[in-house]
Amino acid sequence: MSQSNFSRPGAIDLSSLRRPGMAPAGPGGPGGAPAPGGAPAAGGGASGAYVLNVSEPTFQADVIERSLQVPVVVEFWSPRSQASAALSQVLAKLSTDYAGKFLLARIDIDANPQLAQAVGVQSVPLVIAVLRGQVVPLFQGTLGEPEARQYLDQLMTVAVANGITGRAEPVGGPVAEEAAEPEPDPRYAKAENAVGAGDLDGAIAAYEELLKETPNDAEAKSGLARVQLVKRTQDVPADVRTRAADNPADVEAQKLVADVDLMGGHVEDAFNRLITTVQVTAGDERNSVRLHLLELFEVVGADDERVVKARRRLMSALF
Repeated sequence: MSQSNFSRPGAIDLSSLRRPGMAPAGPGGPGGAPAPGGAPAAGGGASGAYVLNVSEPTFQADVIERSLQVPVVVEFWSPRSQASAALSQVLAKLSTDYAGKFLLARIDIDANPQLAQAVGVQSVPLVIAVLRGQVVPLFQGTLGEPEARQYLDQLMTVAVANGITGRAEPVGGPVAEEAAEPEPDPRYAKAENAVGAGDLDGAIAAYEELLKETPNDAEAKSGLARVQLVKRTQDVPADVRTRAADNPADVEAQKLVADVDLMGGHVEDAFNRLITTVQVTAGDERNSVRLHLLELFEVVGADDERVVKARRRLMSALF
């Protein structure tokens, strides 16, 4: 299966999964696939220090409750799917690379049909995240490591915005010595500590101070843009989308809706909105939108294919 991202964040009701002793959904797996004759071996071959194999009885403790402190990435897989096996290895490696910034919860849909049915799994692999018990859809199908890392980076931004800044302890065995996380760069410690403490103003000040010393520091630029994005989207007016729809030239409304879209993982929607706004504005307002878009490029990353395409479109809109 080719990769496809969800178009909008979901609001999937997980309340039914809080009850113990859930009955099986039926003899067949999701999407009409027949259930295998025997239960597969737990884990399906992918393991790691931050990888959990979750079942119906453990879902409440392993996913819902853990998601109050740390993002939980939930991978729905099947031992019958070669694509599942490939993605599992990618996600397990990334869970080690991120060293506790998220937990990977793996759910075998054949062994746990009611969990798959509750989330609406039609095919595997399918990956969602759970933050404070709420679902954030990520992607469906196979992804390589660079693309999966982009989705995880966006998830980390959303987690910080929701006050989830904890780091998980290893749960799936000891961390391999050769895979130990490198020592953090002390230049960013002040800003990162402020983010971890929920002090967004302190983090912004720390990144700005660092950029005064090293104006071309790409990591500091990206960090500053991420924190500023989180701060801007903390108190969004309920009518902002209506304002933006009613007045395409309302620069502030368009910029804020683009921020909200980016926070939700809808990168292309955010970029398209601002490029369209560039086309219908002029002078200082147009320049304001251009600079805002460049800041969102910093959040996503200069090498991201969506940024590269949007830069071309922005140049066409400007000239």
